[in-house]
Amino acid sequence: MQKLKAAVIGAGWFAAYSHIPTLAARAEVELDGVCRLGVDDLERVRDAFGFAFASEDYHEVLARRPDVVIVSSPHRFHYEQARAALEGGAHVMCEKPMTLDPDEAWDLVEIARRNDRHLLIANSHNYLPHVGALRDRIADGLIGEIEHVSCSFISVTREVFTGAAGLKRWDEAFFRPDRSTWQDPQGGGGFAYGQLSHSLALMFYLSGLVPDRVAALTRVAEGVDIADSAVLGCKGGATVSVSGSVAMPQGERALMRVFLAGSLGLVTAEFDLDRCDIKLNDGTRETLPLSAGDWAVNSAAPVDALVDLALGRGRNQSEGAIGAMTTATIHAMLASADKGGEMVGVVTR
Repeated sequence: MQKLKAAVIGAGWFAAYSHIPTLAARAEVELDGVCRLGVDDLERVRDAFGFAFASEDYHEVLARRPDVVIVSSPHRFHYEQARAALEGGAHVMCEKPMTLDPDEAWDLVEIARRNDRHLLIANSHNYLPHVGALRDRIADGLIGEIEHVSCSFISVTREVFTGAAGLKRWDEAFFRPDRSTWQDPQGGGGFAYGQLSHSLALMFYLSGLVPDRVAALTRVAEGVDIADSAVLGCKGGATVSVSGSVAMPQGERALMRVFLAGSLGLVTAEFDLDRCDIKLNDGTRETLPLSAGDWAVNSAAPVDALVDLALGRGRNQSEGAIGAMTTATIHAMLASADKGGEMVGVVTR
């Protein structure tokens, strides 16, 4: 069997920690091209993982016509690099946040559609056990018309977005992240782009809701947001409350909870507790058969999904449209917070 040619643009700490090893573990994949800045670091990653080709110029990597491309560069480069990869004929997985600009995000969705390519965002919660099936049941009317959703995410990221220490596990990482990626407010630094991009994508996937307006407040430290709270109005009339912060101590599991309330009942999905309950107005009660650790984050899942989709199987559970709604929502949240919590519109298509 001819193997899929894989390329990685932006071989930084997380790509070396997760994305590249996941690709390397797939028998159907050959590691063809890799791109990052810094000649010494570039050669190090090529030698360590056995890439056939390496360049600081992503155009040279894409000129080799890879079948699948992972874009995991700093946020502000995602649009131009993902666009080039899609237009070059590759299926693409883009790190979150998809982009920093809503129009660019929706443009990528259209480019993927026009070129008949799969576009995935690295939202790994969407691929956890039972999540896809739960989403289908909700879409089929499990809890009736959704009236309200509550979504909370408290992650282990204080040292990511503030200070110079960073996470303890970075001390033994293949590469240590550049602080500017996470702490430059002009480059998408802060909790909203860095972490709410996970919880919002999960909420949109489970609920199927489309936001059209938002009002938000943030708490800022060292120039970036470290806690966010917002209320969303959605097409059809549903309301959503969104909140999150950096407050979980290192060594603990992040708190992720999504509660969906509908005209026929309620779903409570507590990812940090590996628990999901369904309570319907007709008296039906159900607890999903989850074991300890089933809902712990699996960062390999979107990469595996990219490979499977390129091979003509599997399911895209973190598609570009969800990433674009997430980008548009965060962009509007931060604009609202800058205006003291004023309600602003969300760019959707």
